[in-house]
Amino acid sequence: MTKPTTTSEKTVLRAPLGILATATATHGTGRDDDIPLPRLPGFVESAFSPLAYEVSRQCLTERPDGGTSRSSEAESGGGSRTAVALASLLGDTTTADLASRRMVSGQVHNPLLFMQATPNSVLGHTSREFGITGQMFSTSFFDDPLTELLAMADLLLEDPELERVLVLGVELGGGERPAAMHRELTDGGALPAPDLPPSAGLAAAVLLGRAGAGAPVTVRSAQTPGADAGAVDRPGGIQGLFDLAAAHRQLLRNGGIRLLPGPATAFVLTADTSDTADTSGTADTADETETHAHQ
Repeated sequence: MTKPTTTSEKTVLRAPLGILATATATHGTGRDDDIPLPRLPGFVESAFSPLAYEVSRQCLTERPDGGTSRSSEAESGGGSRTAVALASLLGDTTTADLASRRMVSGQVHNPLLFMQATPNSVLGHTSREFGITGQMFSTSFFDDPLTELLAMADLLLEDPELERVLVLGVELGGGERPAAMHRELTDGGALPAPDLPPSAGLAAAVLLGRAGAGAPVTVRSAQTPGADAGAVDRPGGIQGLFDLAAAHRQLLRNGGIRLLPGPATAFVLTADTSDTADTSGTADTADETETHAHQ
């Protein structure tokens, strides 16, 4: 996983992106929509990998175009022309904490508790299950993962060999290690750590393609963030991905246009791809509303 980066200036998408599918999953948060932690062979204890795989699976099986799967579970899913980018500020802190406690207590090391490789390992498992052979990235963003992931997808889709980019974010609950790292990253705790139980986890994914390539909803940068643009809720928080998924679901049901404010830039989502050809205007229609999927 790369070093956390910050957004120094507004990132603008060079062209609209098509939203092919979205998915969210929460575990252990106390929310009504929490799911039982999916079982994932070879991954133990932590919610990181099961939730990352679950949201990826939902997106890739909902829109299976572009590849073949090597597993019977996902025969129609896949992506030989698909790239994947996973963002998590601190990675698999649950596994890191457990491995540290075992070492301090003198217990025999469990080779499955190798937290440094968890993000890449779950991406490798996903690529094997869905036949993904495009580029795969594990990265960490401090300010605004949604903006950075959309910008990364925009850049990757410049490659004519790629048709889709799956972006996802994973965030785990509290514990000694994430609390300490948040204090260090925010100069003593200027921004809050995730208000989640230690065993909880959040994950969200968005499958993106070029606008007009069968996507029922498109996303583009707004001309300006606007006065109601949100502030960073916490370092590396993936609330923006949840907000985008909620807006996507609303547009699929009701149509129209939605404005999605954010700390770095605002995005405009529309259910009519023909309306996204001109990206120079501002989002000023009466139908544009901010959406929230509170974690």
